[in-house]
Amino acid sequence: MSLLEVQDLHAAYGASPALFGVNLTVAEGEVVALMGRNGMGKSTTIRCICRMMAASSGTLRFVGQDLATLPSHAAAQLGIGLVPEGRRCFPNLTVHENLIAAARPGPWDQARVAALFPRLAERAGQSAATLSGGEQQMLAIGRALMTNPRLLILDEATEGLAPIVRQEIWAAIAQLTGQSGLSILVVDKSLAELSRVANRAVILERGHTVFDGAIHQVEGAIAQKYLGV
Repeated sequence: MSLLEVQDLHAAYGASPALFGVNLTVAEGEVVALMGRNGMGKSTTIRCICRMMAASSGTLRFVGQDLATLPSHAAAQLGIGLVPEGRRCFPNLTVHENLIAAARPGPWDQARVAALFPRLAERAGQSAATLSGGEQQMLAIGRALMTNPRLLILDEATEGLAPIVRQEIWAAIAQLTGQSGLSILVVDKSLAELSRVANRAVILERGHTVFDGAIHQVEGAIAQKYLGV
């Protein structure tokens, strides 16, 4: 049974259609890479899943419940944790305050987040605004984990980071794979890195799902056609 089920999803920004039939599933414990060139509908799909944007039509179900009628906070309470593009930490709050802002009971607590990202423990009393970009990304991931989600969504979690910091983030994502009860939907452009953590890939092209299969099948002609510049 799928944890997340998206069927024939359509969405628009005002009069401008953006999604024309996205199909996507994530099973319990599965890591799925959502891929495609810029502007193909990946972030729009995530916004619809997280209820930050209304769908025009289609089916959105999570743990068997219809997401379409829920506000964003109710979707989060069902167990959807989002690490948004651009991090969006609360700049005036400390690292500690960011982590506990939306925390919910469960296995992920500050000690476990600190074990994943030791730098956050070192900077617990600092405001998020004083952190480096990489540290803010670690904080955004830690904050999402503190909600104890069943589905963790990572939207461009390594975008704009220095190579050494990207490696740290990917190492952390690798640690998260296979965690009991945690499924992951990850958006990124690095096929090499995604291939190390994901079970399956879904590729979007102009608001449509054009590929859904094992991550190792995304190579050659498929990669060139849908991911190449």
